[in-house]
Amino acid sequence: MELAQRSCPVPLLLLLLGLSTGAVLNWSTEEGKEAWDYVTVRKDAHMFWWLYYATNPCKNFTELPLVMWLQGGPGGSSTGFGNFEEIGPLDSDLKPRRTTWLQAASLLFVDNPVGTGFSYVNRSNAYAKDLATVASDMMVLLKTFFDRHKEFQTIPFYIFSESYGGKMAAGIALELHKAIQQGTIQCNFAGVALGDSWISPLGNGPFGSWFAFQSLLDDQGLAEVSQVAEQVLDAINKGLYREATDLWGKAEMVVEQVTGDPLGANLLGFLPGIKGPWLVMSGLGSVLRLPTIRLFQRHVRHLQQNALNCFWGGQATNVFLNMEGDFMKPVISIVDELLEAGVNVTVYNGQLDLIVDTMGQEAWLRKLKWAELPKFNQLRWKPLYSDPKSSETSAFVKSYKNLAFYWILRAGHMVPSDQGDMALKMLRLVTQQEEGGPGWRAEL
Repeated sequence: MELAQRSCPVPLLLLLLGLSTGAVLNWSTEEGKEAWDYVTVRKDAHMFWWLYYATNPCKNFTELPLVMWLQGGPGGSSTGFGNFEEIGPLDSDLKPRRTTWLQAASLLFVDNPVGTGFSYVNRSNAYAKDLATVASDMMVLLKTFFDRHKEFQTIPFYIFSESYGGKMAAGIALELHKAIQQGTIQCNFAGVALGDSWISPLGNGPFGSWFAFQSLLDDQGLAEVSQVAEQVLDAINKGLYREATDLWGKAEMVVEQVTGDPLGANLLGFLPGIKGPWLVMSGLGSVLRLPTIRLFQRHVRHLQQNALNCFWGGQATNVFLNMEGDFMKPVISIVDELLEAGVNVTVYNGQLDLIVDTMGQEAWLRKLKWAELPKFNQLRWKPLYSDPKSSETSAFVKSYKNLAFYWILRAGHMVPSDQGDMALKMLRLVTQQEEGGPGWRAEL
């Protein structure tokens, strides 16, 4: 097969900033310890990871968990979006982030599937085409990582995710559990968190009614949105997943047209004083220009021996196109397998998310066959407060045995970006640094 097409704007950007390719930007000397590398997960398929060690002033990193963050898309970059827009130590202006998750965990950002972010393929037939390949590739990376960084083998390891990253996280978590049982990977896997996750596109079908409830659609608009939504559901039920993906894109365009929302992402754009997330890949690429140059300078350039023309996000479109046939397949059964295997599973969702609305998440959760689901459903949710001095509720949580659900208020599709304090508190709850996460038994 021919080489995948690439272009190379990074050196041009360096020139525009008055930097030579050998220049080093002047970064803060207070930054914590980092590590990074590529792993060849298959022939012609190379995956990039970037690790930050926890920087809690009172605890060594060995006393805190390790969290791997997986972005959505497929094709969204963890090292770019999740890192600089959501939970990393610096924001997209390279300013310190007050709510960075490094306060409570070491962070492992992985650009997956291959072709995402700084990950790359040498040939166009090396892209992943389904969840099974995505999970298999990640097993190669995780085995390599834990073999080389034995200091993390006994530290509790969690997978956090967002959007389509949640679907990938579910599949990866199940394969990781099996690999640990078989003794092929040595790590202390402690749980998976599925954030605003693309677990069941079928569950997100009735979003037209949700729009209408929020006074964003009139009767005619509701009819238009509902019509195309029914077409999506019909294609999924018939197993026509590639067609369902195309219809889903059509549904988004209809939503944008009838609501006037240029992103069709969440309600934050309609609420004054609250900044909504950047969801358009080209827009994020522009916002993240300086941070990705930083990555290229410090972490990537010297590692790319056979892919010097591969820049951050340059193959992202191909990643999505190759996953089209798998994009709309539900994975509720995988979540069931995780729960039955005793793996801690957390589901969390932004109240105002319109791409993966909370009603849709609740709908697929009700379809679980997990034996303990009736007891979970009997529970009342508990209010959570990100500020102990405030009486304003920040979220609700329900937790029973190894399943927890967090409803994050005033947040859209990217919870840590919209509600950083609450997201950090949730991290501490999920990782058992505070009571209330999965595995912490709530009273009936």
